[in-house]
Amino acid sequence: MSYDAIIVGAGHNGLAAAVHLAAKGWKVAVIEGNAEPGGAVKTREVTLPGFRHDLCAMNLSMFAGSAFFAQYKNELSAEGLGFVPAADCFASVFRDNTYLGVSTDLEKTTGAIADISPQDAAAWRNMLSQFGADAPHIFGLLGSPMPSMAAAKVVWKAWREKGTGWVYDTARMLFASPRDFLDARFQNIKLKTMMAAWGLHLDFAPDVAGGALFPYLESMANQAFGMVIGKGGADTIINAMAAVLKSKGGELMLGTRVDKIVTAGGKATGVVLADGRRYDAKRAVIANVHPQILFGKLLDRDPSRQEFDGKVSRFRAGPGTMMIHLALSGLPDWTAGKALQNFAYVHIAPDLEMMSRVYAEAMGGLLPAEPALVVGQPTAIDPSRAPAGQHALWIQVRVLPAEFRGDAAGEITGTSWDAIKDTYAERVLDILERYAPGVRGKILGRSVFSPVDLERENPNLVGGDNLSGSHHLDQNFLFRPVAGYSRYRTPVGSLFMCGASTWPGAGTGAGSGFMLGKMLAK
Repeated sequence: MSYDAIIVGAGHNGLAAAVHLAAKGWKVAVIEGNAEPGGAVKTREVTLPGFRHDLCAMNLSMFAGSAFFAQYKNELSAEGLGFVPAADCFASVFRDNTYLGVSTDLEKTTGAIADISPQDAAAWRNMLSQFGADAPHIFGLLGSPMPSMAAAKVVWKAWREKGTGWVYDTARMLFASPRDFLDARFQNIKLKTMMAAWGLHLDFAPDVAGGALFPYLESMANQAFGMVIGKGGADTIINAMAAVLKSKGGELMLGTRVDKIVTAGGKATGVVLADGRRYDAKRAVIANVHPQILFGKLLDRDPSRQEFDGKVSRFRAGPGTMMIHLALSGLPDWTAGKALQNFAYVHIAPDLEMMSRVYAEAMGGLLPAEPALVVGQPTAIDPSRAPAGQHALWIQVRVLPAEFRGDAAGEITGTSWDAIKDTYAERVLDILERYAPGVRGKILGRSVFSPVDLERENPNLVGGDNLSGSHHLDQNFLFRPVAGYSRYRTPVGSLFMCGASTWPGAGTGAGSGFMLGKMLAK
């Protein structure tokens, strides 16, 4: 059978490309090895019946603000896509049993900041005001292929409207570390800690260059626009995209693994499945997979590609991640205040020194003694995800080694994640118990995914890296995933890449898939 385009992998970027191409009249097939689509955006009952847990991604704000959603909003909504807004977006707890958070109510946010620093409350308002004027230019750049005339036009327009000084200041922010950026703008360490915690969602410890952008964007975007999660689960976006694809004549093949991408005359011409079936692609093969899988497993080796393949083999993973899902009889009783139960995210990363330490330990191959936690409370926002009166808790353990040679605390002696994941999960729960006493007594069921488990679930999460590649400066912007190939093309004709390993990187925004779809449809 023949198609115009075959997409390998049904992550949200691959689905975005498929939907757009199908909308433009292409005959499209999406082929996924797992029994369900979604990549790292999946929702399952992994603890007890009736408790729906987002397996990896929970925050859908990037998708809600994406260009793809803006174009296909009506069709996606008609297929059941739903968002639930969080008025209280995120907070950080500190060692003195206090917290600081960001809510969509500006007076609420700045009032809490003013209690610790009136000067910082004024600085926050000023930053938000500047963000309102800067956001169109910054998001315009993030939403443009890199490099491209579209990106150049964004910079040109920004320069015309804002001046050379703004361009320089923005470039400085793109290269700054979180600590340097925050020290230059705020005084109170709690505010700086609250914002810097977002750096660990990627792989930016406080002193890593290039890490300032994400804390800035997340803090200001949550203040300005709020946070949303998926109604009933994050898979609402995947189910809706799959339905829209089918409505446009596209095909979605699940539980069907691609074994090989076929080439002829230097071009990709189709795929061969693990069961031996072959499908031809007349115009494009799109790989929504990690580049090391694409060029290390799906394609035959080619001496003419030796230099490129070598660069791909050196594409670094970001830190590993552990996911712990809990079914609870009630929300955590946070010592810092009952109001914390209203927040979608609670960061347990109480100071910059701890963030630097956990990063250094993990990068050194040690199990961190005090890991950084992102505690998601989805049922505080969307009660439909659990039986009445009960709750699902989502715990993302950030910055872990994929392979480890020891324990920074000197307590765990195992040598593999399979051997020690439950023991390490107990360390995580000890930390949670410290800030929310009694939470252990509320646990009805739990499910733990180590970094190794996450890679088994989704091979694109190499070593449990939910970023599909480090976002440090040498692997971002023009260099993602390989210098000279940031526009989704590859050295193989008619073969294209999309997904978190490509520009603009990780997140639920579907940016690379949609941009690639538009480029091909032209």
